[in-house]
Amino acid sequence: MNTYYEKLLGGRQGAIGLLVLGALLIVVFPLLFDSFRLNLVGKYLSYAFVAVGLVLCWGYGGILSLGQGVFFGVGGYCMAMFLKLEASDPISTRIQSTPGIPDFMDWNQITSLPAMWQPFHSLPLTLLLVIAVPTLLAFVIGVAMFKRRVGDVYFSIVTQAIAAILSILIIGQQGLTGGVNGITDLKTMLGWDIRTDSAKLILYFVNVGLLLVCILIGRYILTSKLGRLLMAMRDKEERVRFSGYDVASFKVFVFCVAAAFSAIGGAMFTLQVGFMSPSFVGIVPSIEMVIYAAVGGRMSLLGAVYGTLLVNFGKTYFSETFPELWLFLMGGLFIAVVMYFPNGIAGLYESHGRKYLARLLPSGRAKAKATEKNDTSRQSAVPAEGVYLETAK
Repeated sequence: MNTYYEKLLGGRQGAIGLLVLGALLIVVFPLLFDSFRLNLVGKYLSYAFVAVGLVLCWGYGGILSLGQGVFFGVGGYCMAMFLKLEASDPISTRIQSTPGIPDFMDWNQITSLPAMWQPFHSLPLTLLLVIAVPTLLAFVIGVAMFKRRVGDVYFSIVTQAIAAILSILIIGQQGLTGGVNGITDLKTMLGWDIRTDSAKLILYFVNVGLLLVCILIGRYILTSKLGRLLMAMRDKEERVRFSGYDVASFKVFVFCVAAAFSAIGGAMFTLQVGFMSPSFVGIVPSIEMVIYAAVGGRMSLLGAVYGTLLVNFGKTYFSETFPELWLFLMGGLFIAVVMYFPNGIAGLYESHGRKYLARLLPSGRAKAKATEKNDTSRQSAVPAEGVYLETAK
């Protein structure tokens, strides 16, 4: 029991952090915001799936992927295809030349549903494909890159290129994907209207629940032997390889996990926003998602969520309050974080917040005094010549 407690929750401190985040998302935000704002928060949290995955593959694995928007978009498109087929029943599309197919296909003179769309008539199969297709794509990319020891900046450039290629491909295949407009006018899921306020509230809580599950999975990975190997590979990859471990396989695994998390976020984005377009697949959104993880702290799963919320709240506030200056204000925010808080929000808490909170609690004050006393006694034990205590012993 203690083992699972340590691995899933990260001990007492991890459990408290997860509890605070859960209370904020499940209790505070629904009470604080109206339906419109809460739906915006749900949209932001769908990006947090990507940031959590980046903590795993970038923060701990040292794999900086600048193409996570690819997996976010593929997962979103898989969900959008199911919803679009449901909205394109023969009765609703009876005015088309070919009823029963999406409207953009009819506009492009396609007379039958393409084979790649056929599996998306089934919701269980769609949910499987939401995770399976991006994960398989990540596996192919990972094997091609990591087995050939392509890493560091070269891997980042390759992922950027893949994001650009997929975005261009989606726009070019207008008859299959909706082109630059994407897949829009998504209304129901199994007859349930996802556009109502009550539906958006339910989808928000589903989104929060899935995000917390992904955080628990990520924490389990990081507290296991695999997590320690990931950090070892990030710092001394050759030493891990010479120790007999298959470094490429570990990299492929964590890259696939991050892709699966991103795909879940993309599917939840589609459900909550009601459309999916190639603008979420390209290079710019992928880089923004890296910024979310950097602002929150690339070594903290919870910090990634806070970073995502902070950046997106900032974008919304600045664009509403200072419509002509908001891009400059957001740029200033990013520069300030990089210069003064290189470890993000989580690093700021580690360096200042934890000590402050510890001093507020009685047990924390006693512990701080004991630590201070201990440090003073150690310093007095060091010889005047500056020889370390361990050396003196």
